[in-house]
Amino acid sequence: MTPPPGHPEPSRPLRSWIRSTPGTHIWLLIIVITSIVIELSTEGLERFLLERNSSNIVQLSAHPVQSLLLSAFWIENPSSVLLYFVLFETFHAPVERWLGTLRWLFVVTTAHIAATLISQKIVLMSIESHRVPLRMAHVVDIGVSYGLAASIGILTYRVHGHWRWLYLAGAVAFFGIPLFTGGTFTDLGHAAALAIGLTCWPLTKKEWRRTPARGTVVEAEHDQTPPDRERSETMTESSSPSSSQQGGTGQAPE
Repeated sequence: MTPPPGHPEPSRPLRSWIRSTPGTHIWLLIIVITSIVIELSTEGLERFLLERNSSNIVQLSAHPVQSLLLSAFWIENPSSVLLYFVLFETFHAPVERWLGTLRWLFVVTTAHIAATLISQKIVLMSIESHRVPLRMAHVVDIGVSYGLAASIGILTYRVHGHWRWLYLAGAVAFFGIPLFTGGTFTDLGHAAALAIGLTCWPLTKKEWRRTPARGTVVEAEHDQTPPDRERSETMTESSSPSSSQQGGTGQAPE
């Protein structure tokens, strides 16, 4: 028997978890594949792939859409795959299961794009004011951390009671302390992504969250004819001959 939409399969908890969070696990699978490619590549090919899929100023100027999207599927250190697996299951998967895939995807995509553009704009302004060298326009800027920061932010509204404030304080400290102690443009991007996740709180309201489709069940119940009534109508129709049958069995009038 298939469980209702949004309900887990008690006998298959792992399958239920993966099916309820497809975006998280597809993203993880792509990261595993790209990490294997990096691990098997020569040093020159590795450098080319990372720079080509980076969202730095040079790539944003030449291929804005491509660099913004592809940069979210690469990590610079393939040995960190296990760490990202734990982080995805801890933060992305609960948010996707809670809000639904589309709203989760909206949050992380918005944060990734906005945080990237904000941080690279700061780099550009710093180059133009000669505060950082020109080579910063070519710096490798890839990874999934901006999306993670957004999920960490919006997950605040899933925590209940006083634990919410403790969780929020920990998240702000984790991303804020590096920013205010000589942080890099990446630290700025993390802080921006966390803030975007926090500002997406309207998506956590009850009317926005994914719930089982009860309307379909109700309509089906209304459309069903009660068995007793249906049987009664069938018997009545079968026991009442039509006018054409009555005329056929009698003699024609003279």
